[in-house]
Amino acid sequence: MMNVESVTAGDAARAKVRRMSRILVIEDESRISDFVVRGLTEEGYRVEHAADGLAGWTAMQSNQWDLILLDWWLPGEDGIHLLRRFRQKNRSTPVMLLTARDAVPQRVEGLDAGADDYMCKPFSFEELLARVRVLLRRPGQDSLTLEYSDIKADLASQRVSRGGQPIDLTAKEFLLLTLFLRNPGVVLSRTRIFDGVWGEQYDGSSNTLEVHIKELRRKLEAYGPRVIQTRRGSGYMLDAAPGDEV
Repeated sequence: MMNVESVTAGDAARAKVRRMSRILVIEDESRISDFVVRGLTEEGYRVEHAADGLAGWTAMQSNQWDLILLDWWLPGEDGIHLLRRFRQKNRSTPVMLLTARDAVPQRVEGLDAGADDYMCKPFSFEELLARVRVLLRRPGQDSLTLEYSDIKADLASQRVSRGGQPIDLTAKEFLLLTLFLRNPGVVLSRTRIFDGVWGEQYDGSSNTLEVHIKELRRKLEAYGPRVIQTRRGSGYMLDAAPGDEV
């Protein structure tokens, strides 16, 4: 007989991974991009969208993604060229090509360029969702971790440790930490952090972010030196080098 409690726990773990999984959709047709972004967001994924080749390339390089959905035909640089450039940089993020080009030679071209999967338009959202789950599934996915120095964050259990010592974080503090862990050495502006953690536009007057940074630092620094640095006038960065302010 199936253990209901274990199934429930597994579903909860997978739901947590979905909430932490970041998907980039590069698609210029608004009808399709709106449909895909809305659907994936409702499923619990964290989704961002770029509408042309230039914006897509910038987004591909500037963030750590768990999956990229990439249209073949794009204004500016097309998807197949973006994919080749991306793989030349030894980036292994799974990429699914979205295109109306369904001839066998074109599918082969896309896969040879580095695509992990290929979906022909028009497609059903149910099939897209199933393929997304497959591409995000990895051995040990339920214990997927992000690491920097001696800091570890388990995305499924939402457990955090530093130097082997467990650290108890609130939900927002965990999201804040994982945002830094996904972007080590990158200066994150207050606007970008606020959007990524709170899903809101930073108005410049709230001290919510500063309060959460201070508390997250306090908890991390109980077991080691400061790693969340202030870059005056720019934002914050996960870096072992000292920042501008103490």
